Amino acid sequence: MSHKLGLKSRMNITKKIKILLQEAELYHAQGLLNEAMEKYNNATKLIRSNEQLKGKQNLIKGISKKILALKNDIIKIETAPKKPEVSAKIQDLIKKMYSFSPDKNEDLKALDGAIALAKFGQFKRAISEFNELIKKDSLRVVAAKSMLRCHMALSSMDEAVAQYEKWVSDHRFSTIQLDNLHIFLENILKKEGIEKKLPRRKAPKGKTCVIRVKVPKIEDDDTLDINSIGITIYKSPQKGQVVEFKVKFQLGNMVSLLISIRDKELIDIFKVGDVINDIQYYSTAALFNASGLVTSVKKIKIGPLRGDYCVDIKIVLN
Repeated sequence: MSHKLGLKSRMNITKKIKILLQEAELYHAQGLLNEAMEKYNNATKLIRSNEQLKGKQNLIKGISKKILALKNDIIKIETAPKKPEVSAKIQDLIKKMYSFSPDKNEDLKALDGAIALAKFGQFKRAISEFNELIKKDSLRVVAAKSMLRCHMALSSMDEAVAQYEKWVSDHRFSTIQLDNLHIFLENILKKEGIEKKLPRRKAPKGKTCVIRVKVPKIEDDDTLDINSIGITIYKSPQKGQVVEFKVKFQLGNMVSLLISIRDKELIDIFKVGDVINDIQYYSTAALFNASGLVTSVKKIKIGPLRGDYCVDIKIVLN
């Protein structure tokens, strides 16, 4: 009986090792080199930890050769010029791997995927996908704002303004939605030091146009638009200073920051699960203080932002 159990255990471990190696090969082929390295290392640990596994040394030797080839590829990529866009296949993987949550309907999954692309620097593809999501009334404003953020991230201020101007005559947008977008873009432009008078939709003849702006609240589906946040540093060498981080993307009460590899020491501020107190939030409407729960810290491993870090923070009212 014990012999059968031992045989079954070895078969299970062999199967796990095989799956890890297959995943590593797939990741390597798709250009996800760090993920491939993690799979190879996990396979090696599994092999070393099992005393009864046959041919251990040959397996480890074979994996070592693959790891060496992988390291050479990583060095080549790190020293190569960064490309603004990666292949469509890699973009699809980014959507799949870095979307927020699988427990959502198809529209929200599509929104998550588009935001994942934008957060990882694939702005042109993201703009295209946000443009499709504008067809959905419930997602129209958040998709439109995300499109404008993408244009700004590409330093295409004129494109952002031109896109808004097209929406002014787009019958799918209500007057209230356009007012929301007007305030949003106007404040972003001001933050960038750009003074630009944006058009508003003209009222029909014989009617008075009443501008109504919904009072913003901090909720999952109706949130103040945050342009940037200020965090007080309590560690050297910037102890006591308030460092301002631009908000690259926002979904509800979740804001995403991009930390450059050049500012790597600032990454230590952010630990997943930690609550950062007394954050200054600079919104389109006002400046307010609140806490922030760090929900994600990811190093970007592919694309034009490779090496930089993406940090997600959930706004927590005090």
